[in-house]
Amino acid sequence: MFSEFEIIRRCFDQKGLAAQTGNIIREGIGDDCALVSVPPGQALALSMDTLVEGVHFPRDAAPEDIAWRALAVNLSDLAATGASPVFFTLGLSLPNADQSWLEAFANGLGQSAGQYGCYLAGGDTTCGPLTITIQAHGLVRENRAILRSGASPGDRIFVTGTLGKAALALRLFGDKPLAVEEEARSALHSAFYHPQPRLAAGCSLAEFVSAGLDISDGLLGDLFHICEKSICGAKVRLNDIPVDPLVSDILGHDQAQELAINGGDDYELILTVPTRYEQEFLEAAAKVPVEVTCIGEMTQERTLVCLDTGGNPVEVTRDSYTHFQEKS
Repeated sequence: MFSEFEIIRRCFDQKGLAAQTGNIIREGIGDDCALVSVPPGQALALSMDTLVEGVHFPRDAAPEDIAWRALAVNLSDLAATGASPVFFTLGLSLPNADQSWLEAFANGLGQSAGQYGCYLAGGDTTCGPLTITIQAHGLVRENRAILRSGASPGDRIFVTGTLGKAALALRLFGDKPLAVEEEARSALHSAFYHPQPRLAAGCSLAEFVSAGLDISDGLLGDLFHICEKSICGAKVRLNDIPVDPLVSDILGHDQAQELAINGGDDYELILTVPTRYEQEFLEAAAKVPVEVTCIGEMTQERTLVCLDTGGNPVEVTRDSYTHFQEKS
């Protein structure tokens, strides 16, 4: 059984995971506080997410998968802000200090950290229910951060990637698991546990974007946050929403579209773009390793309207995930 300090030394303070000191990170793991210098002309972007066993991941989830997802969902928030990741801190609550579990968790965390160039600078471990809290830190040019509050009527609404696959993956973990072929099961598993934060898109496209956020709780629900903060509305063309083909193949068009609208956990980006920057945005987007799709426009009227193929309003339930909601 590891002690707290043995956990830090043997699992987390290791090459490939622990942040190395330099011009930005002056001191990392091993002191009461990490010390960070922010370069001139840059702002420090912070994002923190907590993942709880049985709420954000199944109780039998592999520790490597939990670790990867825990870091990736935080990095997605940096991507949505147009920030480049620098380092992260970790708060880990464990029911027991199981050596094999901890080593596998640290290995998964190191793989994710290495892929995205974001390394561990410190944190805390304690005994309790399995809970992972990560705070990711990134840098963004002064006055260049993408916020939710900058959209204006007429701005185009773009979405990166395709939607619905991670939400469908949740059906693999229920009491009556979804019956799919192994290749599809593997793709769904990867979509949920190994989401790809759109860091390149966020950083490359930020100068053309008026507002944005990542899709964690559902497309319509998250777009509504932009509407609220920007004090305007939106029109969304349902048939332009990029539904993932695998989801359509498994569920059919209508159910797949519903998952794409409300499912969440995709960690793609919603980006609003003023029409004067649209061509430059598209040219820059063509150089980013993910497709972007225009799904609608921001409007003066403070309502979120969905349109069918003929441009007619249709009633769609906005049913995004939220914590502490009352159960009916």
